[in-house]
Amino acid sequence: MTDSTPTNTTSMRIGCGAGFAGDRVEPAADLLDRGDLDVLVLECLAERTIALGHRRRLRDPAHGYEPRLRARLAALLPRAARRRVPIVSNMGAANPRAAGEAARDLARELGLDGLRIAVVTGDDVLDRIDLGAPALEDGRPLAEHGPVISANAYLGVDALMPALAAGAGVVLTGRVADPSLFLAPLAHGLGWDPDDLPRVAAGTMTGHLLECAGHLTGGYFADPGRKDVPGLADLGFPFADVDAAGTAEIGKLPGTGGLVSRATVREQLLYEITDPAAYLTPDVVLDLRGVTVEDVRPDVVRVRGAAGRPRPDTLKVSVGYHAGHRAEAEISYAGPNARRRAELAGEIVAERLGRAGVRPRTGVIGTPDGECRLRVAAITPTPERADDVCHEVEALYTNGPAGGGGVRTRTDEVIGIVSTLLPREAVTPATHVLEVSGAHETA
Repeated sequence: MTDSTPTNTTSMRIGCGAGFAGDRVEPAADLLDRGDLDVLVLECLAERTIALGHRRRLRDPAHGYEPRLRARLAALLPRAARRRVPIVSNMGAANPRAAGEAARDLARELGLDGLRIAVVTGDDVLDRIDLGAPALEDGRPLAEHGPVISANAYLGVDALMPALAAGAGVVLTGRVADPSLFLAPLAHGLGWDPDDLPRVAAGTMTGHLLECAGHLTGGYFADPGRKDVPGLADLGFPFADVDAAGTAEIGKLPGTGGLVSRATVREQLLYEITDPAAYLTPDVVLDLRGVTVEDVRPDVVRVRGAAGRPRPDTLKVSVGYHAGHRAEAEISYAGPNARRRAELAGEIVAERLGRAGVRPRTGVIGTPDGECRLRVAAITPTPERADDVCHEVEALYTNGPAGGGGVRTRTDEVIGIVSTLLPREAVTPATHVLEVSGAHETA
């Protein structure tokens, strides 16, 4: 399996098999089994996800990629190989090279000789950012937020095209703009010019619609009694049939749960869009104001009308920093007057911690005379102080109101995220191709 170029150049069917790192695998397998796909995209990366990946990589240079990569690909690679469907994914996270090697090892075990795995690097720009530059969110210098541990630029379609041109059956990236994961295979398969703004805009819009998987088919849309969605236990993931002009018809597989409608599509269309007239991506400034969303038949919606302006001269960079340590602790109270006892417990802990300069957040869930759960949470500068928060809650067993029980505590490091901009020319993507046979490796 070395040639992943789609044979149909007048239209393509592109599916989304994951919308975040913890997404379900079964709908993606179903898309490969029954979907007649040309490409499957797995979007598994978020801003904090990649920062946490960098933290794992600092502990062990062999890690840092998506922890579920092996399990996800073990289920999907044999299916994709049989049907010659390339998989494009950002599961490389903070260590795309290691992800590629892990995927190659798995493919060898599966007997997929000849499979090409392309790894896209260049998004890690920690050595190139100016820590005195302002964060987009608050204007403060990056360094003032805390010790910076990661900086990843959002790569675009130009970084992915060489991997697809190499005939890769699997493309693994780090930080790439979510819509670009979809735009690149569409542009490659349909022969779009990166300077063809109407088509690049259309492909970017399609990618934005598909990128969250079950969002589009009703998973995040559902609200019982207000926005009912059938069959959520068997939620199907979406695909788009995209023609050469960029018109997309969104659908899902027959027999799957969920819903594709004007309402689900319009809700996802505006998801995370600050300005519908100027959604900035590495590939185009997307204008959604002229988009039309039309029901074609049950669970099929046609979308078209996106416009675009030339891409920005800068790339957005997601910057992860150490933001302290989080303490979370809970204790239960039951029986008569349970809620008041839980509230008193929260007051006691808040007063004790306040003397040490810690201002926790407390909350109680439950009914006055049933079972109530007190939750105490705080951000502290050191792990020792986080342990103190948990200890004070545990001490309520005998130093607080009557009847406390079921204490659970947890502490962990907090990774904060801010953004900045970097000139496009400061970012240098590269493609590395691994051959599963082990006889060929190029960069």
